[in-house]
Amino acid sequence: MQERTFENQQKMIFDGVGEFQIPEIEPTYFDSCDFISFNYAKSCKKRQNKGCHFFIDDYQFQRLWNQPDKYLDMLMEFRYVCSPDFSTYTDFPKALQIYNHFRKHWIGAYLQMYGVDVIPTISWSTEESFEWCFDGEPVGGVVAVSSVGTQNSRIKRELFIRGYKEMVRRLQPETIIFYGNVPEECTENIVRIKAFSEKFNEARCDGW
Repeated sequence: MQERTFENQQKMIFDGVGEFQIPEIEPTYFDSCDFISFNYAKSCKKRQNKGCHFFIDDYQFQRLWNQPDKYLDMLMEFRYVCSPDFSTYTDFPKALQIYNHFRKHWIGAYLQMYGVDVIPTISWSTEESFEWCFDGEPVGGVVAVSSVGTQNSRIKRELFIRGYKEMVRRLQPETIIFYGNVPEECTENIVRIKAFSEKFNEARCDGW
């Protein structure tokens, strides 16, 4: 029988949860480490002391979806790897938003299957997305979020705050890795990731 080669399902089909059979990510817990973005992962040394995040433009990590096995060995060397932040913009069709949520979770579950310590990245769009955007996310443990691009208008800011509070209510995270400016309404145990532009003006970490 010819092997299927579509959307990575020839590699693994997870049981999934919810209406859209989203692969589940198991909870993990955060110690301490510096984070770098995926586009700097290849050149990073001493990966065992760092976390890898995907709060960058989608085109910079689309290759991970296209060829996940190509990056397995590299990502397995990191202390933590966030699940990839495929965009769920409010003006995207609902089908595309759900597809990106599925891809995020498939990669996260696939990495966990190989022993990678995965931090689930949480994202949402409108309040309608609350029906599915938390499917597959673990309760408790650590999560990662980004406020970048959400604080430049009243409507975007309100949507972000609503989603953040809904995330806290549903997932009850022990720690929240936060990329971008932290609005005053966002509470809980927050660990802030500095953007590359901030790090550039400070002493770089060993191996950068």
